[in-house]
Amino acid sequence: MLPAAPVYPPKPRPGDRVAVVSPSGGLPELLPMPYELGLRRLREEFGLEVVEYPGTRRLRTTPRERAADLHAAFTDPSVKAVIASIGGDDQIAVLPELDGALVRAHPKPFFGYSDCTNLLAWLSTTAGLVGYHGISVMAELGRPGAMHPVTADSLRAALFDWGSYELAESRAYGDAELPWDDPETFTREPVMEPCDGWRWHRPDRVVEGLSWGGNLEVLAWMLMADREVRPVEEYAGRVLFLETSEEMPTATEVYRTLRSMGERGLLGQFPALLMGRAKTTSVFDRRGGRQRRAYREAQRAAVLRALAEYAPEAVAVFDVDLGHTDPQQVVPYGGTVRVDGPARRITVRY
Repeated sequence: MLPAAPVYPPKPRPGDRVAVVSPSGGLPELLPMPYELGLRRLREEFGLEVVEYPGTRRLRTTPRERAADLHAAFTDPSVKAVIASIGGDDQIAVLPELDGALVRAHPKPFFGYSDCTNLLAWLSTTAGLVGYHGISVMAELGRPGAMHPVTADSLRAALFDWGSYELAESRAYGDAELPWDDPETFTREPVMEPCDGWRWHRPDRVVEGLSWGGNLEVLAWMLMADREVRPVEEYAGRVLFLETSEEMPTATEVYRTLRSMGERGLLGQFPALLMGRAKTTSVFDRRGGRQRRAYREAQRAAVLRALAEYAPEAVAVFDVDLGHTDPQQVVPYGGTVRVDGPARRITVRY
């Protein structure tokens, strides 16, 4: 059963030790430049001491080895938080190797997103702990030039502070990526583009509830495997948050996933949805401005279609700065989120 009340783990303080783990892909071995930059920022800008594990810098590790690293990180009394190096695509195979009682007995904040949706959902459902959807060492901490100040402020609050935090509405964002194996990439900050901020749908009320969701593609895998998904009625009144990755699923795929959630009776349980700003281009799939706008508009239309069919009364906010976007803000997974439609404000509890 999903926890009736969120359990927020104790937080680190500057000077504490934090674990960096690779519960999905061990990309630090393949792409060390953004990883080393991210570690340096953890030390120099956040004042934290980094602890690594046998699989953190290894590209090919088994699910059991990755689970062992997670167990070691959570049970080490000197480690005060756990941060993912990056995402991947097979973390779902790690979940059966995890010991819920062990992690529950040693609660710590975990930060990650993308494929780490698996672990965040597991922490919420099986271990009964609030996690933090956002931040990886290689992407946000290893951002070329400097961390985005909005991202850094959100991470600092989520890491060290308690209480409410109001998400910022960005008027500029970054979408294009440069190769992480090219030293030239890290000599300047990413190009930012103007944007319109958030887009609200049915903003006629205030919804406050515990959050659930994450990366839409990963959630689809979890639903297919029936992993960390409870009976639909247990999600009633919660706030759903979703985002899509650099793999850029088509609008049809997005609609079909949401339709399946609707047919399951799941989508209609959520009175509010936060939809992250869609990723529209990548190193492996370069797209021009017109294509990118069309992709984002098609995805928004697909989500609205699904809501009209399965959750017609839901409040929705599009282009929220969460997930695969720059800047990125942290959303507590299983923690409290308040969506204030009339005031056009989103507040989370860190």
